[in-house]
Amino acid sequence: MPSPVPDGGTRGWIIPIGGGEEKENNPQILKRFVELCGGDQADIVILPTASRLADTGARYERIFSGLGAARVEAVDFDTRRDCDEKSRLQRIAQATGIFMTGGNQLRLSTIIGGTAVAKLIRQRNAEGVPVAGTSAGASFISEHMIAFGEEGPTPIAGSVRLAPGLGLTNRFIIDQHFRERDRIGRLLTALAFNPFAVGIGLDEDTAAFIGPDNTLEVEGSGGITVVDAKGIEFSSMDLVEEGQPVCMLGLTLHLLVAGATFNLSTRQASAGELARAKG
Repeated sequence: MPSPVPDGGTRGWIIPIGGGEEKENNPQILKRFVELCGGDQADIVILPTASRLADTGARYERIFSGLGAARVEAVDFDTRRDCDEKSRLQRIAQATGIFMTGGNQLRLSTIIGGTAVAKLIRQRNAEGVPVAGTSAGASFISEHMIAFGEEGPTPIAGSVRLAPGLGLTNRFIIDQHFRERDRIGRLLTALAFNPFAVGIGLDEDTAAFIGPDNTLEVEGSGGITVVDAKGIEFSSMDLVEEGQPVCMLGLTLHLLVAGATFNLSTRQASAGELARAKG
């Protein structure tokens, strides 16, 4: 569960990114993240734990430094024992922004989940520090995480496995590389297990900038698919056998692009800047 916000404080932004974000020509997503972290005063910690590539942390160090951040450092956690090391925890406690890279989200949940690091990241976000994650890092942000699942357009019983995530919020379930990998079916399957949450499908080079008021703003070149299962009228998930398609009635679906918004508290979508431009 999210850490409580201190009296008089404001929760930090939560920024799940769909993976494949532009890093060179027009890195608008990463640039906005740096600005939220303090711009030329930003102190960003990168967690490359999800990745098995040795240069992942160093690559993002170069990117964020190139975007003007004052201080950038990758802090890796290879074992759960690392998550209790005081020097690494102190480094996160100093940061004005925290960024989790892509890779395998199960590495994040099995190494970081339930440790002092996870607790500290939740605490720092409650204190106002922005937390972003791309691809696997995005999946790990919420309380309920899609660990893995089959791709395709139809929800299928038994096709998705959920695991506990970081728990910055319990309001949504993330899926990434969404349109590119045809993942609507597995997001719907996850929502059939937990209709309370909002499903957020992030295309590549697309981010959901979620502010302290729980308003989601779209940034990037792709789209965000929002599936609201709160008003679901019928689900056959409890009736079908594993491998069979699931019937779901009463879902609400929104397709958002840059300029549109969705309020996770009221569950209201808005065309925002797009509507004003059309008018």
